[in-house]
Amino acid sequence: MSAEASAYGRLMEAGAGDPFDRHVFACAVAIGLTEAPTPLTGALGLAIEDLVVVFAAHFPRGVALLANVPPDAPADTDAPEEPDLRALLLDHRSEGAPAETALAAIVARRSCRANHLWQDMGLRDRSELNRLLHRHFRPLAAQNVNDMKWKKFFYRKLCEQDGLLVCRAPNCDVCVDKAHCFGPETGDAVAWR
Repeated sequence: MSAEASAYGRLMEAGAGDPFDRHVFACAVAIGLTEAPTPLTGALGLAIEDLVVVFAAHFPRGVALLANVPPDAPADTDAPEEPDLRALLLDHRSEGAPAETALAAIVARRSCRANHLWQDMGLRDRSELNRLLHRHFRPLAAQNVNDMKWKKFFYRKLCEQDGLLVCRAPNCDVCVDKAHCFGPETGDAVAWR
């Protein structure tokens, strides 16, 4: 069993609270661990204090996994648009719960990675990402009525906020890139599952 699978299993066993939220956070932590030597703070976009809060709420018996995270490990942004993406998510929280603040940071950070967002979050498939976004960022997720790929959708929303037109066609139905924005998100889930 890989270290990541072991970490996921320990987190789920040490968990508390809502099982789906615990699963999402455990997936994010486990995938973050695969990016060593990048500290978990850098992989997830959360300061150590925020990670401690997440662990206290969802993995009270798993805090030992944070022992190797340096107390001054940075959670600096990965990309210039990351703070704007985090703000977009925070502005569209479903309930304003503390978990949503942490998830906004994690989703924003993981959106800067190269794969489909569900893969970069360490989730099993896109349906789990859909469930997460509709649960915790419902006002934003509800705007994705045509099921655009999430990263494309987020960046489109950011451009709309800035008054920019990013598309080559006047509407999606006539766009030559439609398959890139709305096509299936194929690929394998993270191997540590």
